[in-house]
Amino acid sequence: MKPYRRRFLNTTERHTCTAFIGATRIATGDLTWVALAVKEALEADDTAQALIFDDRTSGVIEIDFRGTRDDVLRSVAARDLAEEASLSPEPSLRRPGRPKLGVVSREITLLPRHWDWLNSQPGGASVTLRRLVEEARRASDGKDRVRQAQDAAYRFMMVMAGDRSGFEEATRGLFSGDLERFRRETGEWPVDVRDHAYKLAAPAFEQRAA
Repeated sequence: MKPYRRRFLNTTERHTCTAFIGATRIATGDLTWVALAVKEALEADDTAQALIFDDRTSGVIEIDFRGTRDDVLRSVAARDLAEEASLSPEPSLRRPGRPKLGVVSREITLLPRHWDWLNSQPGGASVTLRRLVEEARRASDGKDRVRQAQDAAYRFMMVMAGDRSGFEEATRGLFSGDLERFRRETGEWPVDVRDHAYKLAAPAFEQRAA
């Protein structure tokens, strides 16, 4: 296989993605930077097949690499705008709030007895709901990290190693928290695929060991 120039950024506390060409990891960083690295690799080898994975979910990110580098940048920008729009509340549902504090007002539906109880709490309904949500988040934080890590690792493994020897047993190791089994069954995989799968799965194994 043609060797590709690899590029890796300091990705601490950033929403990043990772690009593979075949079983070779060629770039990790923010999407704009990774997309340009992939564009360069595809220009050097027009037979190459590239995949870009979201590092949080392992969802495959679709970018149009046709045309020039500027065309690729426009494709990335259009995707970012579409994602922003999908996460924003519809204008008709926006309510007055305290946007400078990050407070967003949205409609929720509760039974009358729920509203009565919330309104009787110190601070009223909004303060009580925020407190309850934060308490629930803290209580489920560990379980959520395990589930998210397992889901992300499994999605990546399905795409990159679903037909490789050891996949089924590695998956069992992933969901049972058996690190030794996971490492044994992925040991013969291409090093970049194996290492990225472990990177995604690591929070689940660390949480189980805690």
